[in-house]
Amino acid sequence: MVRPELMPSPERQPARSSSDANHFVLTFENNRLASQLFGQFDQNLKLIEDKLSIDARARGNTVSITGELNATNLARRTLDYLYDRLQSGASIEASDVEGAIRMAQAADDQLVFPSLEKKAKLTMGQISTRKKTIVARTPTQDAYMRALERFELVFGVGPAGTGKTYLAVAHAAQLLERGAIDKIILSRPAVEAGERLGFLPGDMKEKVDPYLRPLYDALYDMIPGDKVERAITAGVIEIAPLAFMRGRTLSNAAVILDEAQNTTSMQMKMFLTRLGENARMIVTGDPSQVDLPRGVRSGLVEALDILHGVEGVAVTRFRDADVVRHPLVGRIVRAYEAEGAAKAAANAAASAVDDA
Repeated sequence: MVRPELMPSPERQPARSSSDANHFVLTFENNRLASQLFGQFDQNLKLIEDKLSIDARARGNTVSITGELNATNLARRTLDYLYDRLQSGASIEASDVEGAIRMAQAADDQLVFPSLEKKAKLTMGQISTRKKTIVARTPTQDAYMRALERFELVFGVGPAGTGKTYLAVAHAAQLLERGAIDKIILSRPAVEAGERLGFLPGDMKEKVDPYLRPLYDALYDMIPGDKVERAITAGVIEIAPLAFMRGRTLSNAAVILDEAQNTTSMQMKMFLTRLGENARMIVTGDPSQVDLPRGVRSGLVEALDILHGVEGVAVTRFRDADVVRHPLVGRIVRAYEAEGAAKAAANAAASAVDDA
């Protein structure tokens, strides 16, 4: 692998603007890849500039970087990682650049010795199928991917847009292609937001499909469409409402329960006890979006409490900072969380007054 050439080294180059400033030039040997790295009209460099508060100026296959010492090191690590991705044949988009910056910042927070700061190579968790390779875009996604590899039961909980379900389906598709499992089972509670299946038109499949559409979408993104159809027909991929899990023992399979916040306590217990030999279970949901009737406790929330510290169980908690959709989605999530916190504080204050 051809590595970017660093010249002159940060250690020898004097600061330009202040005692904390740093300047260096990165040279990339492949002009075509360098152009892709910088982006059309240098849009990728502009994104790095905005996120890290540095100055990055491209000329041909070189980029001159100036800024605070830590920020320029983060920029170097980010560009180094993205260039390696391009060399491996992958393409990069704005979301990949943002993900690389997040991961570089997380890695920087974990560095203990200053000598490691310039040598540490940025690595991210990956899920690969024949059709697509997914790379972690946040530290939490990276931890989630690693948990999926190591544990038999993994909970992924947090707000919408963090990739919980998508990564779970991708991991299941990867296991199926490896031959590590024989079957993928995808499930959701069939009752959401007060709508019950009996009031929907069509046969059972037509009633259930709208609830399971996000799972279908993720599958088609990871596996060629014709293979998905054949696998569903052959029963290798099964997509069914949660009620269909009762009485079964699920072995040699990757089993995913999505929207788990809308399960009752008994439904969640029933699902978790279906685990059989050589099976992996992944449970995803957002405890802040429970659609169950008032007074009914979410089975997901209860399971997280009961199974805390149980061997073989991993819990990955996503936050608004892990939202990888449009940046506005993250701000929306934060606004709703702030409103919820304010209401909880007001209710607590009102209760305290009543008790007094």
